[in-house]
Amino acid sequence: MSDLNRSELEVLRILWDEGELKPADIQQRFEWDIENPTLRSVLVGLVEKRLVKRQKRGKAFYYRAKARRRSLFSRSMRRMAQIFTGGSTAELIMQLLKQEALSPEEIEELQRSASQKATELEQD
Repeated sequence: MSDLNRSELEVLRILWDEGELKPADIQQRFEWDIENPTLRSVLVGLVEKRLVKRQKRGKAFYYRAKARRRSLFSRSMRRMAQIFTGGSTAELIMQLLKQEALSPEEIEELQRSASQKATELEQD
């Protein structure tokens, strides 16, 4: 899978959050201004990459995410780990923890998640 650019990721985020939409509806939900021809080019690219599905209804095309958010997230994180930490997911997480400003609540949630994961591993 080739790398996704910012606009492609934004289209996917919108479709994951909103479901099936027409290009004009996608354009309205963008976090920044995007020209209609640019958006249509992004949509065509995502269809070609088989990450988005297009269906014609009447005169309009509707787009929906074909790729699952969790699956694409996992692939992206593995790629980031490969690039930045030689493939170590644990090292990637540790580097993020060191570099990001986290609230006490976020740190507590991370600790709970780590404890839960450890318990799951012990039970396997």
